[in-house]
Amino acid sequence: MEKSIKIKSINPIKIFGVSDRYLKLVELELSVSIIYRNDLIKLNGKLENVDKAVKVLNEMIEILNKKGSINLAKIKDLIIIIKSENIKNINYFSDPKFNLYKGRKGKISPRTQGQVKAVNIIKENDLSLITGPAGTGKTFLSIVYAMALLDNNEVDKIILCRPAVEAGENLGFLPGDLKEKVDPYLTPLYESLEKILPKNKLEDLFLNNIIEIVPLAYMRGRTLENSFMILDEAQNSTDKQMKMFLTRLGIGSRAVITGDITQVDLKKNKYSGLIQAINILKGIHGIGFYEFNKEDVVRHTLVKSIIEAYDEKK
Repeated sequence: MEKSIKIKSINPIKIFGVSDRYLKLVELELSVSIIYRNDLIKLNGKLENVDKAVKVLNEMIEILNKKGSINLAKIKDLIIIIKSENIKNINYFSDPKFNLYKGRKGKISPRTQGQVKAVNIIKENDLSLITGPAGTGKTFLSIVYAMALLDNNEVDKIILCRPAVEAGENLGFLPGDLKEKVDPYLTPLYESLEKILPKNKLEDLFLNNIIEIVPLAYMRGRTLENSFMILDEAQNSTDKQMKMFLTRLGIGSRAVITGDITQVDLKKNKYSGLIQAINILKGIHGIGFYEFNKEDVVRHTLVKSIIEAYDEKK
């Protein structure tokens, strides 16, 4: 199958890279051949591979038109993302119906089919359990969707929480006061919000307690109405903690629970509340489940390879 892309406004070297290194990467990763003549890029290969290569090149051109430059790491990320998509159905990068929220750096949309499915699960259920490996966007997408609901006045408050005991460390043995002790565990949640919101808006939301970030233990005794609750790293919650969190739901509230069941850091005599919840809550109306896989990883290109390497050792 042969397809063509016409380019006029961009220097071909910016698309192909020095010594055609970008071009060679696309050819190698997508099993296509690419020839450039007279402002025309011609691609040959199997239809599915050619379609994906065309999409990679079009995304590269779009980035170059907007930013003026592109690097090898970005192209590798584009290839990974586009290789995981069903190209015939969806263009996640440009289709407005997939825009979730306008963040401080522009519109935020799902980047893989898996992310689209996960968002749909969250939209359709009052409680969603989203699992999968690191780098699949479980927590980030949940926060983005929560912000969209907040801006639309569909919820009044967002509460983000994490278990405060991870990787074998106990708060009682860490130095400093309570805030100093819990902040290292909650930092990833702060970082996700900082990617989405301007600093002044984020500070205002914190100041007015519209967004809270707290250790899971601090949810005990609360009943939250018209709120969006997110429990991150839930694989490190105990069965009792999970039940406590689930029963915080008040009228008009929704919750998303995220985690990676292959990364449980609890002591051997403790059972993961996330694993238990997945096993006992299936079949209840209003509760949705979705599991990402390594094809949905949207971090550095090495992350997918690292996950595969560890999976092979099991």
